[in-house]
Amino acid sequence: MLRMARRFMLMLGQYVAPGEQEIYSIDECFIELTTYAKNYDLTAYVQDMRMKAQQWLGLPCCIGIGRSKTEAKIANHIAKKNKYFDGVCNLAEMDPCSAEQLLAAVDVGEVWGVGRQNCKKLNLMNIKSVLDLIESNPKEIKKSFSIVMEKTVRELQGVSCIDIELDSPSKKQIISSRSYGHPVYEKNDIKSSVRLFVTRGVERMRNDESLCKLVGVFIQTGKFNKDEKYSPYIIVQMHEYTDDLLEITRAAMKGIDQIYKPGFKYKKAGIVLLELIHKSKFVPDLFTDYTHRYEREKLSQTMEAIKAKYGKDHVSLGLCNDTQAIWQMNQNRRSPSYLTNWSELFRVG
Repeated sequence: MLRMARRFMLMLGQYVAPGEQEIYSIDECFIELTTYAKNYDLTAYVQDMRMKAQQWLGLPCCIGIGRSKTEAKIANHIAKKNKYFDGVCNLAEMDPCSAEQLLAAVDVGEVWGVGRQNCKKLNLMNIKSVLDLIESNPKEIKKSFSIVMEKTVRELQGVSCIDIELDSPSKKQIISSRSYGHPVYEKNDIKSSVRLFVTRGVERMRNDESLCKLVGVFIQTGKFNKDEKYSPYIIVQMHEYTDDLLEITRAAMKGIDQIYKPGFKYKKAGIVLLELIHKSKFVPDLFTDYTHRYEREKLSQTMEAIKAKYGKDHVSLGLCNDTQAIWQMNQNRRSPSYLTNWSELFRVG
C-alpha cells in the first residue's frame, strides 16, 4: 500500500513544478495549478492525471479543482458523488448558477475542518448546506466560532487562506490496527495479531527515521453486538527512545498481558507508537547500552534487507503472518496487486 501510494504521488508530481505539490495523506494531495490556467484547460489537464493513474497504476481517483484548498476539497466530494463529472469537478471555472445548485445540495458537515460539533452549531444557526456557509458573514462566523472557521468561509468564497505546505508536520503518533475477520477469544491469537501490527507500525516509523518511547495497545469487542462490551487501552513506557522491533514488541506483549480478559469476543486490536522524535534528536543517558543498540540496529537492517529482496512476509517475529489465522481480515473484496504480484497480473482477452 505504501509503495503504491508513493508511486501515485510521484506520478502526480510529474505534472507540476517542485514546490507545487503537498502530500496531505497516504492517498490525497494538493497541487497548485494557478500558473497552468493560462495555457491549459485545467479540467482536461487533471483528467489526464486520472487516466494515467488508472492506466499505469490501476488506481481509480477523483479530483476537485477550486480557488482554494477548502473549495477544492468540496469539489472533490462532488466529483465522487456525481458520475456526470467523470471524476473531475472544477468549481473554479463553473458558472455561478450551476455551482450554487450543487453546493446547496451538499451538507455543511462535509466541509473540510467543520467537524461534528461545529456542524450541529451551524445547523442551529440555520446554516445547513455548503451554500449557506458560503453566504454567511465571515466576521460573524469568527465571533461564534474561531478564526479557523472564518478562514474556512473565506476559502469557500474563493479567497485562498491556507498555503501549500511542502514539509508535512512531524507525526505525533503512528497507529496500526485492523478489525478481525472473525471474533477472537484466545490471548495468544490476539498477541499474534498485535505482533504484526507492531511490525507494520515500526516499518513506518523507521521509514520516517523516528524513534518512540511509548507504545499504546488496545483491544475491542464488537460495537454492535449485544454481548458485554470491553475496550481497554494501555500505554507501556520503554527505557529510552527506540525503533527496535523486538523491544517495542515486548512492550506491546506486556500491555496485552495486563488488559486481556478471557470470555470476550474481541473484534479489533491495534497499537499506537507515541512520543515520537527524529533519530537526530535522540540524547543517550548514562544507562544507554551502545553495543546493544548497535547490534539491534544491524539486526533490523538485516531483516529489512531480507524483506526487500524476498517480500515482507518472509521474516517475522513469532507467528504473526499466518494467513489462515482466525484474526486475519476477510479479503474477498481486496483489489488485485496488478503491479506487485506475478499471479495477479492483469489479463486481457
